[in-house]
Amino acid sequence: MGGESLLQPVILCGGVGSRLWPLSRELFPKQLLSLLNEFSLLQNTILRLDGLGISAPFLVCNEKHRFLIAEQLREVDFSHSHVLLEPVGRNTAPAVAVAALQAMGGGVDPILLVLPADHVIHDVSAFHLAVSKAVALAVTGMLVTFGIVPTAPETGYGYILRGEALGEGGYRVGRFVEKPSHEQAELYLANGDYFWNSGMFVFRASRYISELERYAPEMLAACREAVSEARHDLSFLRLDPDAFRRSPDDSIDYAIMEKTLHAAVVPLSAGWSDIGSFDALSECSPQDHAGNTALGDVILEGSSNCYVNASGRLVALIGVENLVVVETPDAILVVARDAVQDVKKIVGTLKAQGRDELLTHRRVYRPWGYYEGIDKGRRYQVKRIGVNPAASLSLQMHYHRAEHWIVVSGTAEVTYDDKTFLLSENESTYIALGQKHRLRNPGKTMLEMIEVQSGSYLGEDDIVRFEDVYGRS
Repeated sequence: MGGESLLQPVILCGGVGSRLWPLSRELFPKQLLSLLNEFSLLQNTILRLDGLGISAPFLVCNEKHRFLIAEQLREVDFSHSHVLLEPVGRNTAPAVAVAALQAMGGGVDPILLVLPADHVIHDVSAFHLAVSKAVALAVTGMLVTFGIVPTAPETGYGYILRGEALGEGGYRVGRFVEKPSHEQAELYLANGDYFWNSGMFVFRASRYISELERYAPEMLAACREAVSEARHDLSFLRLDPDAFRRSPDDSIDYAIMEKTLHAAVVPLSAGWSDIGSFDALSECSPQDHAGNTALGDVILEGSSNCYVNASGRLVALIGVENLVVVETPDAILVVARDAVQDVKKIVGTLKAQGRDELLTHRRVYRPWGYYEGIDKGRRYQVKRIGVNPAASLSLQMHYHRAEHWIVVSGTAEVTYDDKTFLLSENESTYIALGQKHRLRNPGKTMLEMIEVQSGSYLGEDDIVRFEDVYGRS
């Protein structure tokens, strides 16, 4: 689109997806999951930009997810994207503000296409057409959102009432409506002038900044400082934590769109979903003649309208209906279809109890690969470790545990105090408590190992790092 209409995508990757627990966890949120095809929701968001003639996306994400996101970008050949790291979550308005300020840093004033990373859009051509209409309105100074043409009386979405026609297929926003009752939603659906609020936007960067100056000056000041004091860390840009924490925690709708005199809406009918619940996920997934979705090793007998996702074990259902059953290596969820919005209550209970199942799966990803818990007891635990080709763990030591390493496949380069040696398949070594050590994969294939830890304390925080290529020492 070039020149004055340079289109700059901004992808918001900060969500957690608590209603999709146990698939989604705080350290592996739903936007990083492959829920509908071989690509994650984030990767699909990036891939559907193809054909729009865009710049490399800006991504705004939680710093805890940075290496996972970088790896997913690399897998779809978008490793040249700009990744801004939030020290804390501050909702969508500050996230877009820092991206807008950074995008304008080179003296350009692009049109921003703001997209959450966890949405599904089936009709990409219709999406591209709606984007082109929104860009035409944004060039005139409008702040444009996409209104999803409703297909059902949904009560889980906010709504937008359209006002006067603006041309280019868009309308002035009449008003924003909070999530309605079922009776109100039925009236909105029959009316034809109401749309679901998508949370996707198009506007010129300078227009967004000027509206923040008018309606949210405290937020803008905090974001300006967070960007001006940001520092580069490998291929990431770390926002200044103290400044960013001072920003109010507000959405774009609340901070700007509900107050500005320049809000517009472009209708979008493209098979959109925000995958906000297992019910929504089921509707986007293939179903059999009885309305069942079965993923993984699943047997269904006399059951209907069920969503079943089995990650590792056989799951069998007999004579039931309207259930969601999700099996992962460390948790099983069973919930009635009409109660899926309450999954977040389980997440709240896990948080109150301080349980690990809130944060991570049994397999935990790191920038160098992964580790996966196999067994755990008093004073011991067993892990499966995978190290990517040419990757290395930090030079480290532990105060409270010793470790036994057994190579299952590949080759391990072990540094132990001042010695370095190689281990091949079926060979092992012992790392004593308090000894400096490092593990590296010198090969071109994945290194897989079994690690047995023993000691008085086995927490992940018992690590003293001396050298680390990932900036964690």
